[in-house]
Amino acid sequence: MGKSIAEVGLEDLCNAGGLRLSIEGAREIYQVITEAIGIAQSNSSDPDPREVWREVVRRRVLKPWHPHQLHQLLYYSVYANWDASTNGPPLYWFPSLSQSKSTNLGHLMEVHGPKLLGTSYKDPIASFSLFQKFSVQHPEVYWSIVLKELSVVFRESPRSILDKSNKSKPSGTWLPGAVVNIAECCLLPSSHPKKQDDSGAIVWREEGCDNLDVNHMTLKELREQVMLVANALDATFSKGDAIAIDMPMTVSAVVIYLAIILGGFVVVSIADSFAATEIATRLRVSNAKAIFTQDFILRGGRKFSLYSRVVEANPYKAIVLPVSGNNVGIQLREQDLSWNEFLSSVNQHPRPNHYTPIYQSTDSVINILFSSGTTGEPKAIPWTQLSPIRCSADGWAHNDIKVGDVYCWPTNLGWVMGPVLLFTCFLNGATLALYHGSPLGHGFGKFVQDAGVTVLGTVPSLVKSWKSTNCLEGLDWTKIKCFATTGEASNVDDDLWLSSKSYYKPVLECCGGTELSSAYIQGSLLQPQAFGAFSTAAMTAGFVILDEHGHSYPDDEVCVGEVGLLPLYLGATDRLLNADHEKVYFKGMPMHNGIRLRRHGDVLKQTVGSYFIVQGRADDTMNLGGIKTSSVEIERVCDRADHSILETAAVSVAPPDGGPEQLIIFAVLKKGVSRQPEKLKMIFSRAIQSNLNPLFKVSFVKIVPEFPRTASNKLLRRVLRDQVKQELFTRSRI
Repeated sequence: MGKSIAEVGLEDLCNAGGLRLSIEGAREIYQVITEAIGIAQSNSSDPDPREVWREVVRRRVLKPWHPHQLHQLLYYSVYANWDASTNGPPLYWFPSLSQSKSTNLGHLMEVHGPKLLGTSYKDPIASFSLFQKFSVQHPEVYWSIVLKELSVVFRESPRSILDKSNKSKPSGTWLPGAVVNIAECCLLPSSHPKKQDDSGAIVWREEGCDNLDVNHMTLKELREQVMLVANALDATFSKGDAIAIDMPMTVSAVVIYLAIILGGFVVVSIADSFAATEIATRLRVSNAKAIFTQDFILRGGRKFSLYSRVVEANPYKAIVLPVSGNNVGIQLREQDLSWNEFLSSVNQHPRPNHYTPIYQSTDSVINILFSSGTTGEPKAIPWTQLSPIRCSADGWAHNDIKVGDVYCWPTNLGWVMGPVLLFTCFLNGATLALYHGSPLGHGFGKFVQDAGVTVLGTVPSLVKSWKSTNCLEGLDWTKIKCFATTGEASNVDDDLWLSSKSYYKPVLECCGGTELSSAYIQGSLLQPQAFGAFSTAAMTAGFVILDEHGHSYPDDEVCVGEVGLLPLYLGATDRLLNADHEKVYFKGMPMHNGIRLRRHGDVLKQTVGSYFIVQGRADDTMNLGGIKTSSVEIERVCDRADHSILETAAVSVAPPDGGPEQLIIFAVLKKGVSRQPEKLKMIFSRAIQSNLNPLFKVSFVKIVPEFPRTASNKLLRRVLRDQVKQELFTRSRI
């Protein structure tokens, strides 16, 4: 155990601060530490570490440019004697009452809380948990208020907020009778939130243009570009056609996405990292009539072919954008069109930048996304017009997205965070920030600085890369008011590093699913935050934690178990295109208060103080670098990767100190054949990256004589996973 904060002296501070901390700076920090301990001791003989840390952060003596060792010294010494098993996770961020009242949700609570909660209402911080529970019990009341905060304008108003009469829809029938075009809602000016034609809609920069000004697009410019593309779509396709997008999340990709929905077509989301076989599967399942793509992808100054990979998937038609310049840099198939050829179809249109949207019911499908299950084939998940309402409302409530914010999250329209980011910005009046290039280097960090990003989304592996390469050196991220993170388990020290870059602004965890259109568990700006932990269920989202018998634990009990979601949930799916929705999400789940719970698959740990930590998946779905895949998919590739293989088993586990899951392959060799684990690691990695996803990597391979199995011969991956966990734990203690 290291020193406690009371034992930290000037010499310790100078050693940790190195050349970036003057002796005067060290004395100032030491003085603040002494005063913080005194303040924390005012009500107790033993200083409360939370109060010490709160005061140190409030005084801003720890600077974003100070070495991470100095930040580590103070944070870990403050909590050196902290017992998380009795006190809950150590807290690093605390909301102030004045700040809380200025947030979207805090202001709403101040206006409506006294009426809805009566005398129980105190203020946004003290009453947050009570108000969240109220939103679960009375979702129609919550949504009737929040819908007025979003720029959602119905062509025909809903008859009601919620209709629970259809028992075949356990998620409820939301906004029945409403008719809308959600893309039009993104594009039109509104009085609340205040969006005008000259409001900033998108800011962006091309990789390699770090010293040039960022590019700006107004709401009017965006609307006119979207309408131009929508007219071109009408000239080429039939209403209702499914049209895929497989390209980086550029300004053009955003325009195409909105145009498809504006015109009454359906987007098919495909990530630009997928191998040809994965692209082909998604085109087949969705019955896509065409695909928008690029000729190449530029990353880190290197050019990678995308069109050739798409062509290998054999789409009916491809519309190809140039990665740079005006002309595509590759020969196209006869049936394919260049971007210029596609747009030329409206050359004779009298008003090419004007378009009458197609209005549809709120339960009409606008987007088909994919999420891997345990069967090996990705589930085709339809998003309806309710989905953007759900995710943008969560961004409004939990991340405090509002007019004036610049929101950036390196992602792709092939993953759920792409559409979530897009709709959250445009339905809340925020500006979408896009970097056309790799987010791994200094160029992206400088874009965040120059664009004035106020909310930055990440995945933990990205933060780990920034930290290890020190690529943010010399940059100013202090305009950021909060960070968000999702996709995989966070590492405490990595988040400490990230938070310090903006004077310890909160890193809000969120975890959900494509099929929910949102996160069911989140952080909140109305609650103290702990690194790597969730502080609350999302607004209107309810869940229980189940024991091994399917019984729910009491609300505040410290426990670990599988999550069961309360099914009444605006934005949650009620259908799948290629699987039995009932079987996937409800069959076999226990009842709770007379209602069958919805399956999600996460295993949650509830701590003292009611914080939550995701412990992994209850099934054999794994999460690699923020991408969900299945053991079956990995094993199918590895089984045929080398002639020495009899069978393989794939498991993933998080390191003992937290962080992204690691992929481990167990292998049984054919009789009489030998192979070295390191050799197999290389073979498996190449096979997985070429057949599934180039972002997946194998951490290590274990060769075993046989696999543990049930009496019915089912592979017990859980046993293998437990073996690896024990081995990693033992290694970490050596």
